Amino acid sequence: MFISISRKVTVILFTIHCSMFVSPVGALAQTDVTSSWQVGVGGTRILDTYLSQEKFSGAGITILNSNERQRPNRHWTMLTEHELNIATAADRADKREELEGSYTLFVGGLRQWRFGPLRLQGGAMGAVDVGFTYNTSNSNNPAQGRLSLQLMPTGTAAYTFKLWRRPLQLRYELQLPLGGVMFSPNYGQSYYEIFSLGNYDHNVVMTTFVSAPTWRQQLSAEYPIGRGTSLRISYLGHYQQSNVNHLKTHIYHDRVMIGIVRNVKMIKL
Repeated sequence: MFISISRKVTVILFTIHCSMFVSPVGALAQTDVTSSWQVGVGGTRILDTYLSQEKFSGAGITILNSNERQRPNRHWTMLTEHELNIATAADRADKREELEGSYTLFVGGLRQWRFGPLRLQGGAMGAVDVGFTYNTSNSNNPAQGRLSLQLMPTGTAAYTFKLWRRPLQLRYELQLPLGGVMFSPNYGQSYYEIFSLGNYDHNVVMTTFVSAPTWRQQLSAEYPIGRGTSLRISYLGHYQQSNVNHLKTHIYHDRVMIGIVRNVKMIKL
């Protein structure tokens, strides 16, 4: 009798012990994460009629971080990108200079379709941009601040083929303007009037692809250099434009980028 009971208890304890290791496996959620860091240099062109009617051109640097997350056997991808820019530019006479800086956060979701080595994605991203332009020659209103939020339809195309027996991926990413909201002083209005006197003059403006035709593109080539690690070389073009409150602005960034891509699998209980 005692032996029979002990055997049953042993079987029960063994079953519980095994379930502690087996059950969580079924509950594990795997996420494929592609993360990259890139740095690039290139040309910058600036026009801000709030500060000057003159066009400025120069050079700048960009730091770009991208993170793409996808569950296996799922069609949707979450894409997050952080872009930091800083540039200096001079007018055509090389007598006046402007300093420009910006940070842009892109967050969105993309639907995926696969056709053999070709992967297509389409969806939308929200873009939050914070930036400034500083004119070193202006004594009155020397700086212009920027703050905007835009909804941008987004598409990507990636094609993978063999090069020297290793996979080379070519990828193109495009964001186009749709609509949003931005901050802007009005023509002839100072920041002192806005923030010290509290004189609101249509300073929060709804934008469309007509009044703020901002768009962005990136063409990249990615080649593996180690286990889960690739080298990425790309061209990045970010073109910000607006024509609101009788003020015109454009900031064009063209960058040659280089960086590292890491592919990892994250497992959560």
